[in-house]
Amino acid sequence: MTARQSFSVYRAVVFLRQLEPRTGRTANEVINFALWPIAVMTVLHRVVVKAVNGYITDDFRPVYNAALAFLNGRPVYTANFNWVDPHYLYPPSGTLLMAPIAVIDPEKSRWLFIIANAIAIVIALYLLLRLFGLGLNSIAAPILLLATFSSETVTNTLVFTNINGLVLLGEIAFLVLLMKRKDMWSGVAIGLTFAVKPILAPLLLLPLVRGQWKVFVTAIGIPLILTAVAWPLSADPMDFVRHTVPYLMESRDYFNSAIVGNGKYYGLPTALIWALRGVFTAIVLSSLWLLYRYYRHDELFFVVTTSGVLLTASWLLGSLGQMYYSMMLFPLLMSVVLKNSVMRNWPAWLAVYGFMSYDSWLSSRFIEAGRTAEYMKTTLGWSLMLLVVFGVLTVRYVSARREGRLDRGIDPAFLLEPHEKAAPDISPREPEPDEQPQVESATAKT
Repeated sequence: MTARQSFSVYRAVVFLRQLEPRTGRTANEVINFALWPIAVMTVLHRVVVKAVNGYITDDFRPVYNAALAFLNGRPVYTANFNWVDPHYLYPPSGTLLMAPIAVIDPEKSRWLFIIANAIAIVIALYLLLRLFGLGLNSIAAPILLLATFSSETVTNTLVFTNINGLVLLGEIAFLVLLMKRKDMWSGVAIGLTFAVKPILAPLLLLPLVRGQWKVFVTAIGIPLILTAVAWPLSADPMDFVRHTVPYLMESRDYFNSAIVGNGKYYGLPTALIWALRGVFTAIVLSSLWLLYRYYRHDELFFVVTTSGVLLTASWLLGSLGQMYYSMMLFPLLMSVVLKNSVMRNWPAWLAVYGFMSYDSWLSSRFIEAGRTAEYMKTTLGWSLMLLVVFGVLTVRYVSARREGRLDRGIDPAFLLEPHEKAAPDISPREPEPDEQPQVESATAKT
């Protein structure tokens, strides 16, 4: 055996020895080792196989065509809204930002866009871990990565080649910078998403109630500046106002999981649709009041929970809500690691299944029931999530009021810090007359 062969065998033996630990591993360590390869392979499968293969729904093609038309000085807003195919709906500022994708051929551009979204999602997940004080060595890291790339929202974002992965990065960066009081940069992060689509607009309530006014300077200024630059460069900027905006204001009855969308699809009376929207509006406002009144000083809990309520409400009660928007709820779901999280109950995760699961309920044996389950699961999931948050906060409020401790917050007593609980009486006491001190016995035991 030559020296090179001996060295190769030695390296192989060293590698194999790493597979067997020198010391016992905890359950968390074993789960960590088991989940990382599964999570990484799931990410690769979603990107290299499912996303590259694509699907009949193609969100990238209209964006590429619009970017190409913009670069060549042709009209952009020419979509026929009588068809149900994906339409180009971005404002001129978004067209300006997306224009570089049309510099190369559409296939390579699509692949690069998929990779960019996948990388943005991974970075967003890392920032989310850090927001909760966790690192890559924690068991939460592979669980989060696996669950994220197994979900419908991430899978279809990559398969349909949508921009939602980059929007997620903007959202998480906004929340992280908001918590660090870097207001101008926080506004930059969310302002760039506004330039493309205003899906995160409800989150501006957070800096508003927290008094972080500088956020609005860049959050509003960036899309305005980009619009001012893009407007004279566009061939038909006013067609966005005349042609696209009216369509965006409508409530369509297809591919729409909002109450109004499913209500129209199933032919519900208009009065019932408005009644349902009214009931959930009251639920949302009550939850937001309880969060602000009793949790605004618990910054992490307040920011992630309030953001989840605001976004879920905007999709459920607004004119358009699509299942893959649910990606923006990752901060709320990640809050399960907090001891006072509203996510520590099974109804919350039943709701998550509704708007995150990649399962299809379409059935060839139970056609109508399967179609109803498939079309309603997102609407029911969002609805249940809002009910869970409202229910948890209301029960806490009622219990705290009954026990007379509203001035100390509404968290249950078992969640309070040790110094907030009544300390046991450990002061020395005089022995009773008939008690004999057992010094010798105690000494003997010592």
